[in-house]
Amino acid sequence: MTTAPVNKIIPLSLVDGPGNRTSIFLQGCNLSCAYCHNPETQSVCNHCGICVGGCPSGALTIVGNRVIWNSEICQLCDQCIKVCPSNSSPRVKMMNPAEVFQEVQKNIPFIRGITVSGGECTLYPNFLKELFILANANGLSCLIDSNGTTDFSRFPELMKLCHGVMLDVKAWDIQTYKKLTRGPTNSIIKKNLRYLAEGDKLEEVRIVCLQDEVDAEEVIRGIAETIGEKADNVKLKLIKFRHFGVKGRLENTPSPGEDYMQKLLQVANECGFENVILV
Repeated sequence: MTTAPVNKIIPLSLVDGPGNRTSIFLQGCNLSCAYCHNPETQSVCNHCGICVGGCPSGALTIVGNRVIWNSEICQLCDQCIKVCPSNSSPRVKMMNPAEVFQEVQKNIPFIRGITVSGGECTLYPNFLKELFILANANGLSCLIDSNGTTDFSRFPELMKLCHGVMLDVKAWDIQTYKKLTRGPTNSIIKKNLRYLAEGDKLEEVRIVCLQDEVDAEEVIRGIAETIGEKADNVKLKLIKFRHFGVKGRLENTPSPGEDYMQKLLQVANECGFENVILV
């Protein structure tokens, strides 16, 4: 079976899609968003060993030029994450879909489905497909939490197994997008908006809102124009930027005010969004 680096599995979550769900976070992302609140998921560990010496519980050791994590004695103090220069974590396990689903099965009496996030989980499409086959066979719905940089139309088999995508739209203007993410283009994200909406797979659209960094008003208007009448039923989540966990140039940036968030809510309503959530 295909394997993927798993950062963590949250057994029960009420914030990663409808109902109670098990959330699986994969390691590795193809963007480097300036406002990322979990930058330790961006890169896969390169086993440099910088984190080993400072581990207070001795849960990290180097064996054969690789950093090995002992989960049984780890105190989850996050010291390894704080000192990592590569925005990574040594607390990652390579797992195949069957191993992940063994963890999911423990929660089946209490969950409606699973949500796979990251990092960017669509970097591992075959892993997702194999995991979703297992979940579907056990009556669980499957959601993808994505930055939208993978062209979903290229994976029709995966999309048949997926019940919906929770899509982050970082910025609408290309220069704003490049400054915020260091990504080359947002054209695939815009294509995905239309593709997912037409296939009724657009579970939720999210915008992290921060003045002078994110062109949130343009994003709202651009989404509405792209998905047309589907805006009536698509959930739009406007997320107030918070600096918690952020590293780099925005780590001390204050959150936008409530007046700004209310203004964005008004814009969304004017554009036809009926299900808007301020977070």
